[in-house]
Amino acid sequence: MATRIHITQLRPGMRIEKLDCSWFATPFFRHRMAVTSMEQVEQLKACGVETLDISGELEADSPTTEEGIQEASEAVNTPPILTAPPEVTGIPFEEELPAAKLVYTAAKNVIEEAMLDVRMGRDINMDAVNQVVSEMADSVLRNPDALTSLSRLKHFDEYTFFHSVNTSLLALSLGRNLGIDEALLHQLGVGTLLHDIGKTKVPLEILNKPGKYEAHEFEIMKQHVMRGAEVLSGTTGLTDNYLKPALEHHERVDGTGYPYQRQRSELSQFGMIAAVVDIYDAITSDRCYHKAKPAHEALQFLYLISQKGHLEHTLVQRFIQIVGVYPVGSVVRLNTGEVAVVSRINRPTPLEPEVIVVKSAGNAMVPHPETVDLAQINGPTRRSIVAVTDPVSTGINPTVYLDQEPS
Repeated sequence: MATRIHITQLRPGMRIEKLDCSWFATPFFRHRMAVTSMEQVEQLKACGVETLDISGELEADSPTTEEGIQEASEAVNTPPILTAPPEVTGIPFEEELPAAKLVYTAAKNVIEEAMLDVRMGRDINMDAVNQVVSEMADSVLRNPDALTSLSRLKHFDEYTFFHSVNTSLLALSLGRNLGIDEALLHQLGVGTLLHDIGKTKVPLEILNKPGKYEAHEFEIMKQHVMRGAEVLSGTTGLTDNYLKPALEHHERVDGTGYPYQRQRSELSQFGMIAAVVDIYDAITSDRCYHKAKPAHEALQFLYLISQKGHLEHTLVQRFIQIVGVYPVGSVVRLNTGEVAVVSRINRPTPLEPEVIVVKSAGNAMVPHPETVDLAQINGPTRRSIVAVTDPVSTGINPTVYLDQEPS
């Protein structure tokens, strides 16, 4: 039996059966779920949920006020990995974006040089690595969205370099959201930028093989984890924290990963963060053996495997908050029939991002694309997103319209 309640009565321990809005309008991507924290309640509130159905009957002592909910939340043990996200510094997105583009390009060049150095038997230039990561961290601290928006940049023939930069900037954004202090944030950024350095020790014919690996080839490929840890452990000035992303980004919290099949209690925060962002960027990239998933599908995939216990669930939830329900570069259909590209997320109103309208209601390309902030439009012609669509099927290359390709 289901009972309808107001959102202010929802508390941990209850099981949600139905919401008064689409589940896709929330960051959870599920049609039913058990509430495990007050953070989930607040997320549903932020998405506009007012009433919902729960399994069973409402207990007599269920809280019916904000004060009651606060009291209930104090009894819930929040995982120690989470702290309150820091306040946004207020540097406008548009102001930070040019600096973010410059540091993104610099980071790509630095990791390319680092990998070449290791392949040639030379030491990594850690001064260059530390400098560029400091600049990346500064950008993320000034505005959490500008640098993160560039993570959609992918180059098929330079996958490893772009993947390394994207993993680092996404990890920095997630670390900032978790309230990690600046010194540790820098270590996280360096560790994730270098997390795939061991691939320089993998034979190129295996690293670049088109198609599925044979069993013995996959075993060789998996060695990049230990080889990377070996390279970094021999690099002057790098402590264990710097090595964790390289060593643990393929581990899973349920013990099904590699190389050591470590479980959650044996994994570091850095390693679990690296696992989340590594998977997200990998599956949103075109590879010779798979086509990239759209960002919203990748987020749904992350959420589902975290529910199954492969990834730290609280980290995945925070990550979804960072990249947004509609990540930059998503191609969406509006209630007007128009097609648009998401150009910027609005954190206060995640369901109403800024978009660039590129196709008319009649499916014709717009000669002069219009930038529209969905959160700022009122009146009877108010635009809203009704669906996410596949860029390939719509014939739209988001990068052309976003104009954020690094020079």
